[in-house]
Amino acid sequence: MIKLVFCCRRKAGMTREQFQKRWLEVHGPLVRRLRTDLPMMKRYVQSHTLAGAVGDAVNDGLRASRGVKEPYDGITEVWFDDLASMGGGGGEAAVAAGQRLLEDEGEFIDFAGSAVFVTEEHEIF
Repeated sequence: MIKLVFCCRRKAGMTREQFQKRWLEVHGPLVRRLRTDLPMMKRYVQSHTLAGAVGDAVNDGLRASRGVKEPYDGITEVWFDDLASMGGGGGEAAVAAGQRLLEDEGEFIDFAGSAVFVTEEHEIF
């Protein structure tokens, strides 16, 4: 199983709460609606960075203990059977659906401040 990981940052001018609400309540349902056109996607998960006093305090402590940058606003994970299935299998409908998702992401994601990569999971426990 191959997983695409997309570490997302919000566009300038959006609060984390606005970003996460838009991502969950608009983009998430869009992905769900387009699912039939994207049969190669086996699983889609959004993980939202915790906010608020407690979430920010925990994140700040973790960052300070490791000397790392500001956290992303969240990550998207998408599972595929293999690398070959990532780019195909859905024909024109999949291409159109992928373009629609990319256009929607452009409404709330700062692409230049985000990161995307493909992984292979190795479960330790």
